Amino acid sequence: MMSDKYTLVRYAHSGDKFEIMVKPEKGLAYKRGELSDVSEALAIDTIFTDARKGERASREKLEGAFGTSDPLKVAEIMFEMGTLQLTAQQRKAMTEQKRRQVISIVSRTYVDPRTKLPHPQTRIENALREASVSIDPFRDAEEQVKEIVKALRPILPLSMESVELALKIPPEHASKAYGIVRGIGEIKRDEWQSDGSWVAVVVVPAAMQVELLDRLGKATQGNLQTKILS
Repeated sequence: MMSDKYTLVRYAHSGDKFEIMVKPEKGLAYKRGELSDVSEALAIDTIFTDARKGERASREKLEGAFGTSDPLKVAEIMFEMGTLQLTAQQRKAMTEQKRRQVISIVSRTYVDPRTKLPHPQTRIENALREASVSIDPFRDAEEQVKEIVKALRPILPLSMESVELALKIPPEHASKAYGIVRGIGEIKRDEWQSDGSWVAVVVVPAAMQVELLDRLGKATQGNLQTKILS
C-alpha cells in the first residue's frame, strides 16, 4: 500500500505481521540514518496489523513482539528489523545509484585475465544486463560484488589479480604520495630515507595499477621511480 503521501514499513514476528505508515522521503532518510527522530518519518504514530484495512495491533501483541507498546519505540525497532517499502521512483533511483557503485568497484578490482587490464565500465554494465543481475538498493555495494561477479563470470572473464610495485618518492612529495598509496594498495614494507625520500614495496589490484601510477605521477609532477616486481 503506497502512494505519494505515504508508504509502509513491514515487520513479521512469530507469525504476527505489523505495519507502520511512513512518509516516503523522510522514511528513507531515517532508514539511511540521515534522520534521528523517528516521529518525523511517521505519517501516523499507530502500529497496524493491516494498514490498508485500518486494523490496529493490540497492546498484547505489541508487548509480546517488541517488549513495549510505545508506538515510537516500536517504530524504531520496525525500521531496524523490518522492510521499508520503497516507492517505484525511490527504488529506481537507489538501484541505479547502487548499480553504478557496483560497476565502479568491479572495474577497479577485477581484470580480464587474458589481458591483465580492467574491463571498460560499459562492458561490465552490458554484462550485468545480459546476466539479469539483481541489485539490492539497501545492501552495501561492496557486500554484493562477490556474488555479482560470480553471476558475471560465465559472460565476462574476471580475475582478481594484484601487482607488486617498488616505489621511490622524493622528499617534497613523499607525504602526499604515502596517503595516495595507502588509499589504493597495501604497503608490504617501506622505509623513510635519511634525505626524507620514501621507498616502498606495495601491492595493488591489477585493475588499479594505472590509476595509482597516474595519481602518483600528478602528485609528484612525474618525479618518482617505479618498478614492477611481479
